Amino acid sequence: MTSPDVIWGAVLAVGALVELWALRNAQPGDTLSERVRTWFRTHTRPGRAVFAAAWLGFSAWFLVHIVT
Repeated sequence: MTSPDVIWGAVLAVGALVELWALRNAQPGDTLSERVRTWFRTHTRPGRAVFAAAWLGFSAWFLVHIVT
């Protein structure tokens, strides 16, 4: 295992722990999905459009980036 493997694994593990903690404490606004909704203001039409464009753009880029 290389250093980048350990670092990315740690980042993912910490993210998973934060999400589990947020699910267990049941405080409103703690989970990643709630934070994303707040950051992108998905309760508004422009916020939903910006989020959809960002998500689709990232997904398309990541697919090409990984496959090629």
